[in-house]
Order: sequence, then C-alpha cells, then structure tokens
Amino acid sequence: MVVPTYNERDRLAELTDALFTAADAAGLDLELIVVDDNSPDGTGQLADELAKTRRMQVVHRSGKLGLGTAVVAGFGVALADVVGVMDADFSHPPALVPKMMAVFRATDADVLVASRYIPGGSTPNWPLKRRLLSRVGCLLASGLSPIRDAASGFFLIRRDIAEGVVIKAGGFKICIELIVRGRPGRLVEIPYQFDDRELGESKMSLREAAGYLVQLKDLYVLRFRNRDRPRPVYYQQLTHRDVERIVQYGA
Repeated sequence: MVVPTYNERDRLAELTDALFTAADAAGLDLELIVVDDNSPDGTGQLADELAKTRRMQVVHRSGKLGLGTAVVAGFGVALADVVGVMDADFSHPPALVPKMMAVFRATDADVLVASRYIPGGSTPNWPLKRRLLSRVGCLLASGLSPIRDAASGFFLIRRDIAEGVVIKAGGFKICIELIVRGRPGRLVEIPYQFDDRELGESKMSLREAAGYLVQLKDLYVLRFRNRDRPRPVYYQQLTHRDVERIVQYGA
C-alpha cells in the first residue's frame, strides 16, 4: 500500500500499527510504502524510524510535488504484483485493506475501488456543500468509466497496468487517470464508509477542484481519440455481504 504524506506525523505510527495488525491477522504479506513530500512536521523522519522494524519503504521527495506523482513514485519502488493507495489520516479504514485484497484475488480484478457512492458506502458528517461537490465531480466522470466513485483515493490495481501508464495530472485524482489511460478490462467496486480526518487539515482546495476539471477534460479528449479502439470492460459492484462471503469462503 502506498501512503502519500504531508504533515501526517500525528497518526502515522497508529496507521502503521493498524495496517500491519490487520494484514497479519488475515495472513496478508503487506508492504507499506510512505511517500513523504518533505513534511516540515517530521513525518518523513518518523517513517524512517518505523521502517526499521516493519516491512516498509520510505520515499523522500524535495517538496509538495502532487498526489498523483507521489503515488507513481510509490508504485515505482513496490515489489508486489498488486499495488494500492490509501490516505494517512484514517479516512480510509486500515481493516478493509486485507478484505480488498481477498476480493481482488477472488474476482480476478484489474482494479478494485473502495467506493463511497454505491449501496453500503457513505460519507457521514460531511456538510451538504462538500457532499454535493463530490457527487458532481463523480457525475462529471461518469462518461469515462462505470466506476461510481471516480474520485476515490482508496483502491488496488495490478502493478503491470499501473506501470504502463504515463500520468498527466500529477497533482490530482489518480484513480480515474489510471483507469482511463491504463484501460483495465475488469473493474470491481466495493462499499466503505469514509470517516473524515480527526487530526490535521483537509487537502481539499479550489486549486484541487480546478485541476480535477482540467484532468477530466484531458481524459475525455483521450477517450474521444480512442473511440475507434474500444476495449470491453467488465464491471462488478459488490455489497458488504458479498465482501464478507468472499473473505470467509473465498468465493
């Protein structure tokens, strides 16, 4: 799992413990990659200390170079054949990671997205304005992919697909970029509850929103240019019950 960080020292150790505890309980051989953008609060130094006793790698970058490029940098040093992304602030539940991997394997997915916007997914305690903006953002991307939560930052992808993609929108939503440019054939979406950060500041901004709109424009142009080279896409939407059945029985 790749975790991009900027000023996430307060909860990084807790997140690391939670991830490896969940992975160990499920028998999952987890590798954690922290990509730190020169956090002034010492996040990178703490990650180095944690990496002394965990299966971790730490990538130090010179400054805030963008979420998308941070994810690509993490994928570049990963050793596993499946790579993933999650936030450092517990908005993405660590306990779900082994379940995501179980579903990924059982469904033979190319990309698995943890979704706020399919039945069973939710964003409790979000103000109405933020809820509307997020929904509109996903609606604008609906012509690019069947994935309902196109702006999700919590997903798994086959490494060979991710490695073949040249990211253009380095600072913005990486999931939809990988799906459109990587052209995976099998997409799976499972629900989860997005728990807003308890510590630190949200990375949401007008600049982020504007960059997302530019990114979507570029991806729609790419889709139009490739309209004569369609690729069949299999899309599967699962419920919480489906996920638990797969975790328990493997199918």
